[in-house]
Amino acid sequence: MASLVYSTGALGHRRCQLYGESVNSSPWKSGNFAFSTVHLPRKENIKRSPCSSCSPVCSLANNVNNASWNGKPLVPTDNYHGNGTILGSRAFPQLEMREMRSGGSRLRIFSGTANEQLAQEIACYMGLELGKIRIKRFADGEIYVQLQESVRGCDVFLVQPTCPPANENLMELLVMIDACRRASAKTITAVIPYFGYARADRKTQGRESIAAKLVANLITEAGANRVLACDLHSGQSMGYFDIPVDHVYGQPVILDYLASKMISADDLVVVSPDVGGVARARAFAKKLSDAPLAIVDKRRQGHNVSEVMNLIGDVKGKAAVMVDDMIDTAGTIANGAALLHQEGAREVYACCTHAVFSPPAIERLSGGLFQEVIITNTIPVQEQNYFPQLTVLSVANLLGETIWRVHDDSSVSSIFR
Repeated sequence: MASLVYSTGALGHRRCQLYGESVNSSPWKSGNFAFSTVHLPRKENIKRSPCSSCSPVCSLANNVNNASWNGKPLVPTDNYHGNGTILGSRAFPQLEMREMRSGGSRLRIFSGTANEQLAQEIACYMGLELGKIRIKRFADGEIYVQLQESVRGCDVFLVQPTCPPANENLMELLVMIDACRRASAKTITAVIPYFGYARADRKTQGRESIAAKLVANLITEAGANRVLACDLHSGQSMGYFDIPVDHVYGQPVILDYLASKMISADDLVVVSPDVGGVARARAFAKKLSDAPLAIVDKRRQGHNVSEVMNLIGDVKGKAAVMVDDMIDTAGTIANGAALLHQEGAREVYACCTHAVFSPPAIERLSGGLFQEVIITNTIPVQEQNYFPQLTVLSVANLLGETIWRVHDDSSVSSIFR
């Protein structure tokens, strides 16, 4: 039997809000959560059923063979309970609400080729089927997009992270937006779980471009009416768009998982891997029963001189949780973890929303420095990038609920209260 942790966020049933219970409440502190570890049979023995808007269960039949972390298939559990919930997730609202929402809706969801698995999970949460779309590339590399169903007068949501290869996926998103605009869609929302070029958000030297602003202009001019993004590298990127931006955070999904590990608050310290991430780490620590905060301070003495690293805070004998928005080459977070071990940390966890994993990230992350590396599926993890310490959590329910609220003209910020 293979064991797989599958977490999809934390939408409480009461008022359909994230975290029906406060993080500081007794269930959180005692570890009494509606979170399960799903034990899966071998991949070839998994029961599969097609995704349908009228079915309470979706096993992602079309994608299960392509979804695997640590060599194990990723599927939502298909044990249905009479109380209208799905075992293994607190994020599914009542079945009646899903059916009421999906019936006769003028909402359409289409997926690009960057992360079809995540788009399928979002559609399953919403009780909808992905829209039919044809995407191909000509011999010279040009991208062709054709919608295979009418979207006239519909609210269209296009799920496409601009992850590597960033330029290919960005151009595909732009062509998809243009196709929807020319098909007379009422509104077009670009759902961008990972926004590439977000790090190029300012000039650090003369004669540099601000690529984040350029990409924002391209998406706007292509015809998007709104952008839904997850964990932007910096909040100022929202200001680069001349259209509304809904910014959601993957933090609740990771917090839900960490809380299930029942680490004592006295043994926990949240660590920012650099000074720039202090605000993010402080917010994260506050949600973990106001855990103490530590900061890795690194500075260069000069060109071609190794970095001097100092630790602000106490980690001796504690479980250190390093928090960042993304892991690219893993240089910063790996060096920080080595320093934490030198300072006496009992174990080190790495948490991030976006797993870019550019070489040599896998070698650094799997080298024994980390007890566990916890990421989300905003970016699909390639098979060659699996390693034993890796845990992938899904943000599908979080994005699905946000899409519903945008479509219903409801509050998005109330999800995170």
